[in-house]
Amino acid sequence: MKIAFLTAGGIAPCLSASIGGLIDSYNQLAPDAELMGYLNGYRGLLLGNKFDFPKSVRKKTDVLFKYGGSPIGNSRVKLTNRDNCLKRGYINDGQDPLKVAADQLVNDNVDILHTIGGDDTNTIAAQLSFYLKQHQYDLTVVGLPKTVDNDVYPVAQTLGAWTAAEQGAIFFENISNENTTSHRQLIIHEVMGRNCGWLTAYTAKEYHDRLKKRDFLPELLIDQSRWDVDAIYIPEKDFDFELECERLKQLMDAKDSVNIFLSEGAGTNTIVNELRSSGEEISLDAFGHVALDELNSGQWFANKFTEKLEAEKTLVQKSGYFARSAAPNIQDLDLIKRSSKLAAEMALKGESGVVGLDENNQEQLGLINFEKIKGGKPFDYSQKWYKNLLKEIGQK
Repeated sequence: MKIAFLTAGGIAPCLSASIGGLIDSYNQLAPDAELMGYLNGYRGLLLGNKFDFPKSVRKKTDVLFKYGGSPIGNSRVKLTNRDNCLKRGYINDGQDPLKVAADQLVNDNVDILHTIGGDDTNTIAAQLSFYLKQHQYDLTVVGLPKTVDNDVYPVAQTLGAWTAAEQGAIFFENISNENTTSHRQLIIHEVMGRNCGWLTAYTAKEYHDRLKKRDFLPELLIDQSRWDVDAIYIPEKDFDFELECERLKQLMDAKDSVNIFLSEGAGTNTIVNELRSSGEEISLDAFGHVALDELNSGQWFANKFTEKLEAEKTLVQKSGYFARSAAPNIQDLDLIKRSSKLAAEMALKGESGVVGLDENNQEQLGLINFEKIKGGKPFDYSQKWYKNLLKEIGQK
């Protein structure tokens, strides 16, 4: 039996650990199975770039739990985007990427493929599985849901998201000290989250909760209010810009600083329309998404707020790479190990799907049909913890 692993999309604090968890599970359930990985996700599958795992790896899985990133690498490749695959040299003219990938799996005699990624990764895996079955090749594909955005239907909690929020909070614990560097300091903490504000909201919660455990010295101006979160802006919820400016201007006048937590996808449509109206071209990635790094929403908001708040110094800091590159925390690691064990068990039974906490089954860990997996799940900002957070920071 041959079992292959593939990690794809942006990295998250779960990839290396998920591979470790799967290897641990197969050590118990299928100790004689051959293990291999496709290098750099679907790119490696298309090009036939693979790596056979030495037997020594099976005895050292504890190391994998201590690292972020993926030892076998990632890439953002969509097998149904033929033009992009051709442009990047992954296929030849006239080839179908889905067929090229399927043929590679057949040639490699792969029986089980584990895909670790977000909704795009796992929906592509589903298409691959269906394609192979239509062509009489029985391949079991079991995915694990990875994304710091926590935006996959119907998965209640994606792997790595808890850690990313915690690490974003740790990141801002240092950055927030910049409020002491100048008069009327505006700090914008830009957090990953294209369409979903969960990571921004939960990062703000983690940071706010951590502040409560710290010691302060208000008689020497080390006051919690200067370090705390003043505003949270997410893609799902519009806000009255002028009213917010009035509120934040009062805070700036009172405590000489303002701290904003901003989802990178907040205000995207407004920014895109403004840029297009000025004749600028908007870059898209292989999946047709707006290239947020080039859009730079944090700086756009910074320009707007700086004037309105009469800030003398404005700092925009992105925690994305810092947060997503971390090794998993205890909470994530527990979910990763439980998910990996179930994924291996389901794979050996020949059952395909995505293992996750199923919102349609009381958030129980189970195998979710590929057809139910899709991205773009918005953050539910009506949750009690988020309402309480907004109340505590004085935002409506």
